[in-house]
Amino acid sequence: MNGKLALDTDIAIKFLNGDTAIDSFLSNYSEIYLPVIVVGELIYGALNSKHAEQNLERHKRLIHRSKILEISEFTATTYAKTRMGLKKKGKPIPENDLWIASVCIEHKIPLFSNDVHFEDIEHLTLMCPED
Repeated sequence: MNGKLALDTDIAIKFLNGDTAIDSFLSNYSEIYLPVIVVGELIYGALNSKHAEQNLERHKRLIHRSKILEISEFTATTYAKTRMGLKKKGKPIPENDLWIASVCIEHKIPLFSNDVHFEDIEHLTLMCPED
């Protein structure tokens, strides 16, 4: 069994929607993490849905069984350096994704995501569903 793995929002949603390939992949990891930004996106998504109460309950079950990666001053410094590096490359990415990548870099935990723009971030270990 592998060690730690952090989930991006897209993967967490696929898992919550019963994607068996994602479930199978995650079963190889002993510790599943959610960056606090992903937690916020999941809660927002649940509240913004037609079945808010049901989805919120489902999302909170995943949140409570995962370890949460919190933001720190080190995360903020990593965010600033990463954002500057991407700006110099001419490859900006969404703000929330910068924070997600930065907290994963800080804790040295691979990020499981379908979003290819994470590939442009130095020092981030990225896992994709086909890996």
